[in-house]
Amino acid sequence: MRKPIIAANWKMNKGPKETVDFLATFTSKLNNITDNVDVIISPPFVSIPSAIEALSSNSDVAIAAQNVSENDNGAFTGETSSMMLKELFVRYVIIGHSERRTIYGETDEVINAKIKQASLSNLKPIFCIGETLEERDADKLEEVLRAQITKGLAGVSDKDMAEIVVAYEPVWAIGTGRTASAEQAQEAHAFVRSVISDLYSKELAEKVRIQYGGSMKAANAAELLSQPDIDGGLVGGASLEPQSFLELIQAVAAV
Repeated sequence: MRKPIIAANWKMNKGPKETVDFLATFTSKLNNITDNVDVIISPPFVSIPSAIEALSSNSDVAIAAQNVSENDNGAFTGETSSMMLKELFVRYVIIGHSERRTIYGETDEVINAKIKQASLSNLKPIFCIGETLEERDADKLEEVLRAQITKGLAGVSDKDMAEIVVAYEPVWAIGTGRTASAEQAQEAHAFVRSVISDLYSKELAEKVRIQYGGSMKAANAAELLSQPDIDGGLVGGASLEPQSFLELIQAVAAV
């Protein structure tokens, strides 16, 4: 059975002080929830050291970075390498988020290079995929997802794939208040798992955790997580307040 995994993506929110304040409140109420749910928080780069320090006595919450360079080091102004993140005790890294794809023009090939670089440093990628509203309305859901998965995972070994978390995020449901129905989300997740099975094996595909990344919150978490192929969430807005994030995690743990 796959253990649910909930990851908070704070995007460009919360500086170091806000991060410390959030974690002080959050961890004081977390109790033993992480026995049933893996919890990850992804603050902005500048807040990662503060988050790591604040969690020094609580290994139940992992820290993720929101991006990583595909390069080892060198003249790449503004970039952060996987080894730099590893030195900070970061354990996961979000790669291929829709905002990185659409706003910053990251291609499947760049995303593939980042996944490989992260895996080399023993960081666990959270590999994001998903279709736009136009693509869904044009019945291109499966075409888009298959291409993103196939290109994004090109040359990734079975061993590295076993450590990757996939996050399916319908772009039209991110930050809009719109959410795919549980049935729509399940259909997409099942297809994603089938593509991974085609590329690797059914046995490996059954072990890969696939998160839903489209406006998950406490009110819909249980319904989404009750679906057989939905293993967690990549959460934006609902993760910005300690209480709402706790309530979401509690709803997942109760499924």
